Amino acid sequence: MNLRARASWLLSQEARALLTRLNRVRPFVLYETMVPAAAPSPIANTAIEKFMSGNRRRMRALVEAFLRWLASPPGRSAPPWEMQRKFTVVRLQFNTILSHLDIFADVITQRSENETGVWLSGLDTVAADALKLRGGYYDEPPVVCYLDRGPGAAIRRARTRMPGGGENPVAIIRVPRERMGGSGIASSLVHEVGHQAAALLDLVPSLRAVLHGLQKTRSRERDAWVLWERWISEIVADFWSVARVGIASTAGLMGVVSLPRVFVFRLSIDDPHPPPWIRVNLSCAIGEALYPHPQWAALRSLWNQYYPLEFLEEPQRRLFTALLETMDAFVSLLVNHRPRALRGASLSEVMSTHERRPAVLTAIWARWRRAPSEMRSAPPTFVFAVLGQARADGTLTPEEESRIVGDLLTWWAMSDALDVSAICAESRQSRLRVARR
Repeated sequence: MNLRARASWLLSQEARALLTRLNRVRPFVLYETMVPAAAPSPIANTAIEKFMSGNRRRMRALVEAFLRWLASPPGRSAPPWEMQRKFTVVRLQFNTILSHLDIFADVITQRSENETGVWLSGLDTVAADALKLRGGYYDEPPVVCYLDRGPGAAIRRARTRMPGGGENPVAIIRVPRERMGGSGIASSLVHEVGHQAAALLDLVPSLRAVLHGLQKTRSRERDAWVLWERWISEIVADFWSVARVGIASTAGLMGVVSLPRVFVFRLSIDDPHPPPWIRVNLSCAIGEALYPHPQWAALRSLWNQYYPLEFLEEPQRRLFTALLETMDAFVSLLVNHRPRALRGASLSEVMSTHERRPAVLTAIWARWRRAPSEMRSAPPTFVFAVLGQARADGTLTPEEESRIVGDLLTWWAMSDALDVSAICAESRQSRLRVARR
């Protein structure tokens, strides 16, 4: 066998081996074990499986096309280096499919864990509720959650490019495992949902245009407006979280960013997040703008006692002071912003903030203590807003909160699973009736 023939034979063997491994990339429904209540929503499941099956079809066509080329006259006469180059492209595409499989496997595999799987399904329900806006301003993509290490959450937004190509069919939210068990989980989760909502409403570009105009001033406030524009993507997500779950968002944020002083005041030009000290002050200012109440000033004062500004060097203290001086104007601009996607409404108007005023939440908690079952019929983000307010008021203990949150996540997961089963059963009965007629 000459060198060209040997190269062709060897690469064809490797390509056929790729096909055998590709055949082992099976739909998740064939090998993932989970109780029905832990499963992602049918819409999310279908979107993931369609995406992966499309990848498999394209990959199989690519390998088969390579094998046909090897067997064709141009392939048989090609030098070994050209055969190897074409095969390398095919193999890289195969590795891309495996990376997509790993991304979705993080979401699906944990659904088999006892209790955790059901809670993740409950978090899917919370995330879906956090993404809803009355008024039909956008089509909500399916959302799925999974747990991971580390203090922070993250999102891979739906309709964004996957590694190696292809459009992500679902929003995937990574939730810190250490946040499970209390209302603080809602702070991280809804913040990430806020990133998805901002993308659907095109909020960041529209706000950046306004903020860029404010930087034309030559006053000492210019540097502050430059920073507000730089951080706007993370600030919009924090706004969404406060608007949905109230003081539970700010308290949860404090739990995440309560770090040694050097980290709390660290300002990095490349970091899209404001320094934690500014971020907590801003969260309180947003809460005060949406839900006026003395609790926000009290929480802000406590935070600033934890981390007093006087320990900073003079240049850094001047910058942080300038940010504080422009904070109220910035928050007013944010909550009253009217992007084109909202058809004339402002951000605060579409978030139904009147339902989440502290006095309303406190009264609701007093009623729920007498009738706990009412919590099950309320929207999940509203429940977290009530629980967070009760924690802030001191009328709910951490132990009681953990038990309630665990029970509710299980209830929401079970209810969604039973609703799906009921819809499927009714659809089947309707088809049978039509067939009989």
